[in-house]
Amino acid sequence: MTHRKRIGFLSFGHWSRAPGSRTTSAADALRQTVELAVAAEEIGIDGAFVRVHHFQRQLASPFPLLAAIGVATRRIEIGTGVIDMRYESPLYMAEDAGAADLLAGGRLQLGISRGSPEPALHGARAFGHVPAEGETDADLARAHTELFRAAIAGEPVVATDPTMAGGIGHLAIQPRSEGLPDRIWWGAGSRETGVWTARQGMNLMSSTLLTEDTGVPFDQLQAEQITMFRDAWREAGWEREPRVSVSRSVIPIASDLDRAYFGREVGAGDTTGYLDGGIARFGRTYTGEPDRIAAELTEDAAVALADTILMTVPNQLGVDYNAELLRNIAAHVAPAIGWSPATADV
Repeated sequence: MTHRKRIGFLSFGHWSRAPGSRTTSAADALRQTVELAVAAEEIGIDGAFVRVHHFQRQLASPFPLLAAIGVATRRIEIGTGVIDMRYESPLYMAEDAGAADLLAGGRLQLGISRGSPEPALHGARAFGHVPAEGETDADLARAHTELFRAAIAGEPVVATDPTMAGGIGHLAIQPRSEGLPDRIWWGAGSRETGVWTARQGMNLMSSTLLTEDTGVPFDQLQAEQITMFRDAWREAGWEREPRVSVSRSVIPIASDLDRAYFGREVGAGDTTGYLDGGIARFGRTYTGEPDRIAAELTEDAAVALADTILMTVPNQLGVDYNAELLRNIAAHVAPAIGWSPATADV
């Protein structure tokens, strides 16, 4: 059975007073993200996703923003790509996530992970989260994830006070939103972490880079990650079908304004670089005439395997520009990979 592909936008939420920026403050970045989600829903786009970064001029506190998008829209999926779990207080996050998901009517798709390299030295420790002796930051992120997932699943996490409750028992976090546990995604940066993700029963979120390089093109390496994830999912015996997303940088040149901004950029091949202690492979940017981009994306092995494609947007160019970019992707690019506009019952 062939499933309809979903597409969403992914915003990094940058703001600055640089020349040409239409997102000059944190307030601009937050409000414009909500406005772009509303516009994307009207176009028929499936998802509105945001990156989460701390100690940078980008989106850092996702749940107020997700809740705002939730009450301003009615259909579009709302997600993160990704929340750095090193920074999170798991039980407080469970309360925030439950409330935001209820406000959105069960539309949250939360991407979480160990996080990425950042400018802060031991930033999570400034938030009060320190790995135990002998443990790594990755261990800390996974421990936080385990407790968060238990809490949103309704598991008791604290004993009752007999003097208050009149008896002995345990309490779960409130509010709880049914279905949210199945809508947690892990941002996996390698094939190994993709397999780990499947064994944990989380959906797979894979970005525009992988923290390993075997010499094969990026899309093929990512396709191998997806295949290994799905094999491990079946071996684990999970009953539901998992979801898989990949991110792509897609800029169709459809107007003089597009050409002025991006006409000099060439959709070159992959690149490699040193990242987080090893060689990483970065995927290409798809820039050019819409028909050519559409044809190239149909040859992308990982896009073919994923059910959801997240398109990064140049958010500092403003809502109007990015809404038009999404219209062009929807009209001229996405149909080639099996997408059609979303409806209320999709």
